[in-house]
Amino acid sequence: MKNEIRYWVWLSSVPGVGAVKSKKLLEHFKDINSVWNAKRDELSVLPFLSRTDVSNLTNEKIKENTDNVLENILRHNIKVVTIQDSIYPFYLKNIYDPPIVLYMKGNIEKDEKFLAIVGSRRASSYGIRMAQTIATELSKYGITVVSGMARGVDSYAHRGAIDAGGRTIAVLGCGLDIVYPSENKKLMENIISSGACISEYLPGTTPIPGNFPARNRIISGISLGVIVIEAGERSGSLITANFALEQGREVFALPGNVNNYNSTGTNKLIKEGAKMVTGIDDILEEINISFTEEKVKDFFSQRFKGGELLKGLDDDEKKVAECLKLEPLHIDVIARKTGLSIALINSILIMLELKGVVEQLPGKIFKLKF
Repeated sequence: MKNEIRYWVWLSSVPGVGAVKSKKLLEHFKDINSVWNAKRDELSVLPFLSRTDVSNLTNEKIKENTDNVLENILRHNIKVVTIQDSIYPFYLKNIYDPPIVLYMKGNIEKDEKFLAIVGSRRASSYGIRMAQTIATELSKYGITVVSGMARGVDSYAHRGAIDAGGRTIAVLGCGLDIVYPSENKKLMENIISSGACISEYLPGTTPIPGNFPARNRIISGISLGVIVIEAGERSGSLITANFALEQGREVFALPGNVNNYNSTGTNKLIKEGAKMVTGIDDILEEINISFTEEKVKDFFSQRFKGGELLKGLDDDEKKVAECLKLEPLHIDVIARKTGLSIALINSILIMLELKGVVEQLPGKIFKLKF
């Protein structure tokens, strides 16, 4: 087994032999051992390999250096997940160019459902709020939030999932021994505790621009769909959306102010046929995932820690807090759902804010603060 891991790491690190050629080699030779042991004349007849590829695949120095590469991986507590492992994500395995190896810190659960949230690094307050809100809502339904840990929308999507007690996956465009951007060190630690950070790049690989389009195909490939929160006309988020379309995934876009540069990309996606997102139901309906009331209650029984959040509240305060379990609501909707007067709701919400149970969003919308 140790030798097999060594062979997988070797193949993933051979210069010039990327995901597509590696996949074809595995299809031709049937197993990783045979690829490792393939002779020059066996490789030379394969039409998808160049002379340089054949030379690199048979280079003994590259093979010998694999032990040093593997030692470096283990030193950084990085796991090696191969395309043949049972936890390798099913949807990712079936794209045109899946990475044959995922390097991972944290854990991926077998059969979990992923949805990606991506957007501008220079997100507006609206984009940040929506990234957090949508990630929180998805987490309530047991969906794992995938993003790229970049500044802006990506970071807040991860935080929304973590704060909701859900799972989140960050796909990096560099080695897992590098925190990029550097200010996300604590966030990266939290992501690893709440899911995983994954990369197809070996430790020590720096975050050069060319790595990110390849990273984006993994973000879309692992997911049932991609939700674009904010994006300019040339945003990397649109690259992810294009990958999603090529891979047969759903594409969702949040509409925005037509005068805001960050909305030009998302509004364009909607004009071109992306599903417009105005709430969590738009997403759940499109991907056809149904969730039982019981599952939602299970989620909240964990998040409320046996009712600790509601301790010390009177009956009316509990009624308002319970009303906000599923989603943020406008004060008028809270009044309608609880049957209490607007004047009473106002005073209750003030008390709940002081007690740290709820917070107010713009437009007299309130959400639970947890």
